Amino acid sequence: MRYSLLAVAVSCTLALTACNKSTDTAEPTTDSSAVASNSTDTSTTNSASPAINDQISMNITGAGASFPQPIYAKWSADYNGATGGQVNYQSIGSSGGIKQIVAGTVDFGASDAPMTPEELTKEGLIQFPTVIGGVVPVVNIEGIEPGALKLDGKMLADIYLGNISKWNDPAIVQLNPDLSLPDSPITTVFRSDGSGTTFNFTDYLAKVSPEWQSDVGVDKTVKWPTSAQGAAGKGNEGVASYVNRMNNSIGYVEYAYAKQNNMSHVALKNAAGNFVQPSIESFAAAGDIDWAQQAGFYKVITNSETAGAWPIAAATFILVHKQPQDPKQVAGALNFFSWAYDQGDDSATELDYVPFSDKAVALFKDSWKQVVGKDGKPVYTPQ
Repeated sequence: MRYSLLAVAVSCTLALTACNKSTDTAEPTTDSSAVASNSTDTSTTNSASPAINDQISMNITGAGASFPQPIYAKWSADYNGATGGQVNYQSIGSSGGIKQIVAGTVDFGASDAPMTPEELTKEGLIQFPTVIGGVVPVVNIEGIEPGALKLDGKMLADIYLGNISKWNDPAIVQLNPDLSLPDSPITTVFRSDGSGTTFNFTDYLAKVSPEWQSDVGVDKTVKWPTSAQGAAGKGNEGVASYVNRMNNSIGYVEYAYAKQNNMSHVALKNAAGNFVQPSIESFAAAGDIDWAQQAGFYKVITNSETAGAWPIAAATFILVHKQPQDPKQVAGALNFFSWAYDQGDDSATELDYVPFSDKAVALFKDSWKQVVGKDGKPVYTPQ
């Protein structure tokens, strides 16, 4: 039986146990074919570490999206503690991650903007999602607490279009009659780098604003209409930093960054007409889809019509080559993500990311059969 992501998220929040796996997350796997080491003697790092398999590298590199960086950092630390494996992940933005995996300079790339099936075929790649999270608008307005300010999609688009330029604009005041909003110019903050967070943010704005769709569009980088009065930050980290330092500003970041930096997020009106708060439950509601029906796992989940869905939910994806030049390295990357799927749910939910169901994970792992060596055999088979 397949459990919905929403049901999974609720159970995780209440029980703080592994979201959807039956594996005991306290102990690493002991299957010798699951993990191994190239230069690290795992027996010296953890007495419970699995035996060495010289077909799987335990020192891998990846680069890309800043959206999942908090969970990838946590998984990497836990993986190292459990197996002795090293994962070097650089948060450089989705565009950078795609460029580096296409060029073959990393073992895996990461992007919040999924590549189309046609793009994957052209570059000889596969992609698979790891977790679902949420892009949240954050503000720095004196006296406004997290979740207190309400906006709808058109207002958010109008702010970034420059059509709404002050916080006490009548449209905002009408939605927020109980808030004291200043007669102050709004400073918009956006990404300076090619970003999957920007892709999902602009995808949402295009769905709720015909003007945004026609004048700006959807991409990992766009020409911001308010750039002359705004500020550009590199990565989710940079946007969060600017908003924290600039009074009367608004930006957009992955939810973990908002929480870690004690930022004031807004409540958004979703496609069902409900004002919702960002949470693991509202992200899960948007991501409760049949991934088997998505070619190449290509799916953008913004503006879901589900009643409790957060409007700017997003999945984040991993990219690897189908015929890698160094199979051992890519096998190591797949081994890491297999470990994360099996052992990393608690860490994901603690950081407000939504893990996938057993059925979805089995589907993602099955797609790894496409990654083959020169002999035509899969470079890695999950146990």
